[in-house]
Amino acid sequence: MLITKEWLQQKGACGGGTRWFNDHFPEGGEYQTVLDALASENRAGYAQWLIQHAGRTNDVLEIQGDFKGSSLFFRGHIRITGHLSVEFHLLAGWGIEAGSGIKAGEGIKAGSGIKAGEGIKAGWGIEAGEGIKAGEGIKAGSGIKAGEGIKAGWGIEAGEGIKAGWGIEAGSGIKAGWGIEAGWGIEAGSGIKAGEGIKAGSGIKAGEGIKAGWGIEAGEGIKAGEGIKAGSGIEAGEGIKAGWGIKAGWGIEAGEGIEAGSGIKAGWGIEAGEDFGIYAGLSLRISQKAAYALVIAKELPKNILLGIFKQLL
Repeated sequence: MLITKEWLQQKGACGGGTRWFNDHFPEGGEYQTVLDALASENRAGYAQWLIQHAGRTNDVLEIQGDFKGSSLFFRGHIRITGHLSVEFHLLAGWGIEAGSGIKAGEGIKAGSGIKAGEGIKAGWGIEAGEGIKAGEGIKAGSGIKAGEGIKAGWGIEAGEGIKAGWGIEAGSGIKAGWGIEAGWGIEAGSGIKAGEGIKAGSGIKAGEGIKAGWGIEAGEGIKAGEGIKAGSGIEAGEGIKAGWGIKAGWGIEAGEGIEAGSGIKAGWGIEAGEDFGIYAGLSLRISQKAAYALVIAKELPKNILLGIFKQLL
């Protein structure tokens, strides 16, 4: 496909992009050749615009071994047998797949999926139209976003938010400076921590603790090997279960039972599902129950089957 000045004008290209193109391709330029020139100058914004308007192709860029460069922009699929590393931006019209790791000093963006045999790391954000999968960890300086699922053999960490259309799963921890949101479930081998809220269409499960600066919400159950703590409310369509304590700045509400190894505390009310119980202090010794097996709320909850109620003044 030949890109021309007239084509850019027809598509409504900005003045800066049109001037850059005229300086570099006064007679017009082949689609991928233009992307290569943009990559040589690390102009990711112009490259994203071009792929969006010229369209993704089924071409495949196959690289044997490792690749290391400044930026890499391709209109179709990128497949590499080794490690893929760029100093600035990595951009593909369709998917990116590497036999080992993928690393970008700034952003990584793919029209479909991103898959690495080892880790995926970006100084800025990571974004995929479909899923993101890494044999090791996934780490981004800003956000991580996938149209489908996000899965890592090790941990997932983002300086900003983590969002998936499907589920989020990590072999170790999940950590976000902002919120964590999944259309399906969220599961971590160790802890889950978010500076803002945590929300899942189905369940939330952590081998260690779950902590959110704002609320925690699950369409199904919430389960943590250690404690559960939210700056605002905790809400689950099914049960809530913590190996340690449960604490919410606002209310705690579950469609089924609420169970804590230690105490349960809410700034507002605590409510379990109809015909389900509230259990505090399940992991405590008998001698510790008077001090730690407390259910603290503004009003007495129904169905306290284990624990001592203490009214919050």
